[in-house]
Amino acid sequence: MKKITKVYQALSDETRLRILNLLHDGELCVCHIMNILELGQSKISRHLTYLKNAELVHNRRKGLWVYYSLSKNKSHIPLLSCLKELRTSVKVLKSDNEKLLKKKEEASSLGMTIDAKCCGS
Repeated sequence: MKKITKVYQALSDETRLRILNLLHDGELCVCHIMNILELGQSKISRHLTYLKNAELVHNRRKGLWVYYSLSKNKSHIPLLSCLKELRTSVKVLKSDNEKLLKKKEEASSLGMTIDAKCCGS
């Protein structure tokens, strides 16, 4: 019961929901999330740690950078899918997705990936 409570507590915060929404489109570096949500590194990292402790996200290191993606935990998939469905009806989630798409398009127009444009990887 403690595990499920931890998951629902993680989902009860707007910033964490916005982060999960962005991760539906694939792995992102902390700097991408900071840039799109317009929040500081310490706040984003704190929320990512909360999500990681609830097993909603997974992380990996590449040099100095930490990349996050949605957890592959099958018990979380229905909850995360529900959030993805809200993208079209929740203004802030839609706006965040549009910002991410714009950043990917900008990088692509320069012949780069979003990582190379932001993290220099």
